Amino acid sequence: MRDFHARLPGYAPTPLTELPALAAELGIGRLFVKDESSRLGLPAFKALGASWAVHRVLRHRTGQVTLTTATDGNHGRAVARMARLHGQRAHIFVPHTVPAAAIEAVRAENAEVTVVDGTYDDAVAAAAEAGGVLVQDMGRPGYEEVPEWIVEGYSTLCHEIDDQLDAEPDLVVVPVGVGSFAQAVITHYRSRESRTRLLAVEPDSAACVLTSLEAGELTTVPTGDTIMAGLNCGTPSSTSWPFLFHGLDAAVAISEADCTKAMEELHAYNVPSGPCGAAPLAGLRAIRNELGEIATAVLISTEGRP
Repeated sequence: MRDFHARLPGYAPTPLTELPALAAELGIGRLFVKDESSRLGLPAFKALGASWAVHRVLRHRTGQVTLTTATDGNHGRAVARMARLHGQRAHIFVPHTVPAAAIEAVRAENAEVTVVDGTYDDAVAAAAEAGGVLVQDMGRPGYEEVPEWIVEGYSTLCHEIDDQLDAEPDLVVVPVGVGSFAQAVITHYRSRESRTRLLAVEPDSAACVLTSLEAGELTTVPTGDTIMAGLNCGTPSSTSWPFLFHGLDAAVAISEADCTKAMEELHAYNVPSGPCGAAPLAGLRAIRNELGEIATAVLISTEGRP
């Protein structure tokens, strides 16, 4: 995946920024933030998965197609960008809770946008029924190959962290929506001998992964509005769920207030995280006392400022 991404215009590893003052406050030896505020010309990591999946989808196709997907913002924009770069059309479905600025950013990629009067899960269903070629990061029975390609694309981020650290971290903290990015992180660390613990963080208004883990089975939860728009998902991906269930060490749900505080704190350290990107810091703070000694921790800030 990394060789593929390295050939894309504008590719460069994103920064791994060390925050020693924050590490000292939290009682951690070394604390790093993987800053995904600028990735392949977009303000989020999602271009990694979308670029590889679109490449695979189009590899044996001729003529023009319409790429469809549902999104809370960043994934849809990434799919729309890749469609435009490949000379294809894009039709993106968004729940009505997505901020207007995020919708306009998707439209700026020359994509058609349909606003669904419902939740993210409703937008996923509408995209699946719309025709075209679905490039969705949420797997379901019978729709598994493309979500796996998206997960594969995310692996580049993990390999960059390996190169940027002199030893593997004790803890990696990951924001989760449907869980496809968390699946990539889990696969990276669990496919080898590793002592790295993995913590998932999500909004308390859309804690589908935590609820599913507590129930021991894939569970759908109601969702509401949240500033963590990219994490506002009611059902984990069925293709990601086995990895989440067997691969996570801990999961935590955070409040809007805690996320806002973490975002402001990261901005003060010159890390331009958006709400989803700041969620890992809020999650780490929420259960820091339960994690014991941590020599090195990595927070993955998946998006930049709105």
